[in-house]
Amino acid sequence: MHFDQRTQQALRDVGLEIDDLRAASEAVVEAVAEDAAALEDFFDEHDTVYSDMEMAHSSAEYPEHTVEYADITTHADEMRGWLRFDTWGVSIEDGRLLDDGSVELTLGSTIDDRVRFAPDRETLR
Repeated sequence: MHFDQRTQQALRDVGLEIDDLRAASEAVVEAVAEDAAALEDFFDEHDTVYSDMEMAHSSAEYPEHTVEYADITTHADEMRGWLRFDTWGVSIEDGRLLDDGSVELTLGSTIDDRVRFAPDRETLR
């Protein structure tokens, strides 16, 4: 179970039983795995994506990125991986799918920011 001891105790204090905690934990793990797969699919489906990231070497409001691959792994409620573009790559964490068809990821130390990616610039406007 991925809930820490304090969280488990608090949930038991409000009336959840161990079986309920286990079921909730398993549901979270499953949701994270599904999101990771969907994020990989997003980057697999689009050869080119656009982002809201500010880049020193680009004057575009929404820079274009040629996608090589996304490799995302999960462990319990954690999601981490690597996003590779044509000329650079970055570690990623905590991705999520947004209702407008874009995705949002936390990019690692070279960027150190939360960034949205979309299949077109219009989605980011």
